[in-house]
Amino acid sequence: MKIIINHSSMQPIYEQITDQIKAMIIDGTLKEEEMLPSVRTLAKELKISALTVKKAYDFLEEEGFVVTVHGKGSFIAKNNQGLLMEERKREIETELEEVIRKARVSGLSEEEIRELFELIMEE
Repeated sequence: MKIIINHSSMQPIYEQITDQIKAMIIDGTLKEEEMLPSVRTLAKELKISALTVKKAYDFLEEEGFVVTVHGKGSFIAKNNQGLLMEERKREIETELEEVIRKARVSGLSEEEIRELFELIMEE
């Protein structure tokens, strides 16, 4: 599994791992019921603490992306289209908020922002 850790990022390492695994689930790189690397294996591969990987896996399980079977490992949860769609919506919402913030900082009015949005939607 290809996960890249940015040690100079302000984002905690476990969040970097969860974000990348979620992205791989959403884009279909990781399939439902596919086994994830063991905590120790991924920790060794990424050269980080096993506790950090465990925290990432636990977080993914809490969010419904992963199922852990004691003694067997962690697996991608069966495809929950609603959960995946909600995650995509959150990502888009965050990006839209950033664009609107930039537009306001640039001096555009609410009406100008709406007009631009409508124009783009027509294309």
